[in-house]
Amino acid sequence: MLNIAIIGGGAAGFFAAIEAKRQAHEATVTIFERAKKVLAKVEVSGGGRCNLTNSFAAVTDLKNVYPRGHRLMKRLFNTFDYQDAYQWFELRGVPLVVQEDDCVFPVSQRSQSIVRCLVREAQTLGVQVLTSHAVEAILPQPDGRLALYFKGHSPQYFHRVLVAMGGSPRIEGLKYLADIGHRIVPPVPSLFTFNLSDKAFKHMMGTVISPVTASISGTKFRAEGALLITHWGASGPVILKLSSLAARYIHEQHYHFPLAMNWIHESNAARVEEQMTALAAQNGKRKLATVRPYGLTGRVWEHLLQRAGMPTDKRWSEIGRKGLHQLIEVLTNDVYDVSGRGSFREEFVTCGGIDLADVNPRSLESKVCPHLFFAGEVLDIDAVTGGFNLQAAWTTGFVAGRSMTETFTKDT
Repeated sequence: MLNIAIIGGGAAGFFAAIEAKRQAHEATVTIFERAKKVLAKVEVSGGGRCNLTNSFAAVTDLKNVYPRGHRLMKRLFNTFDYQDAYQWFELRGVPLVVQEDDCVFPVSQRSQSIVRCLVREAQTLGVQVLTSHAVEAILPQPDGRLALYFKGHSPQYFHRVLVAMGGSPRIEGLKYLADIGHRIVPPVPSLFTFNLSDKAFKHMMGTVISPVTASISGTKFRAEGALLITHWGASGPVILKLSSLAARYIHEQHYHFPLAMNWIHESNAARVEEQMTALAAQNGKRKLATVRPYGLTGRVWEHLLQRAGMPTDKRWSEIGRKGLHQLIEVLTNDVYDVSGRGSFREEFVTCGGIDLADVNPRSLESKVCPHLFFAGEVLDIDAVTGGFNLQAAWTTGFVAGRSMTETFTKDT
């Protein structure tokens, strides 16, 4: 009888276990979780609301949302994509809603709806769950089985093993996989906020500006979306997306780099100059502080005037062409020094992990160690914020879960 082990009780692990059990009812499927609680990351995702996927309506190219692994995700979506995930949960009694920003949440707006659904489905199918089981080694056996060695527990033997342990902040956490021949892409943080030392910038804390364009000066890395100014610096979807797209570059810069803000989300310089020239001509007698371009709030506009060296009580007719260009530069290319990485504890993600070249792109089985499979963030796949990381977990978990049963059937 087929005996399957799932290492990791997170989104990908549960999804794989459920699909494996659905495909092979007689199989024994056991989830081993190193912590005392399963699905902890799902529970806190989306601020406790669980942004479980995305409608992908605005996604024209997967590489824009999957900086690493987009080619593999495109292939796997042929088997199980975001529409399948949406239907999967709704068919199991979890109604979903698509927000204006294309993010998908349970109608309940509570992550417990997703957690309960996964746990209930696993229990109904007969999936076993063991917590406080940390895997220390995987050793292939002469008979084709895999031996799992746990910290403080006796080794156990399985016909198929799936590693869905999530991302590892340190490469040491993946050593037991490197020991059996896998190449590891060094993990580095992704999805984080930026620390800024500029006091005037942080003085605007609590302010949300949307949309803006954020970029890293001297590079092609840029992102669009809402900016949230915090007491430590910059956050919000635009910053999280930029941190994901440029994760490795930022790590190489030791988290010190120039951040350029286009506060008005307008890249056409000629159009900006035309509009600002017209604004100045129409409001020549008025003070700069009283006429705010592009719908900017008073706090933000006063901050930008200060950045441009413009007194707030100066009149528009007095700034001249040079002053106008100074304002345009600040509006479209306002540069700040990032002095470190902030935390984003709710959805901490790493890029890196198992090199995708070591994985069969159809089945997610290891090319190095037969009968060993991978799913979720342990693979070198990660995404920007917006439900894309959890979608990767559902997709890779589903494919790996099904593949484990199919390959066993062929072998026997």
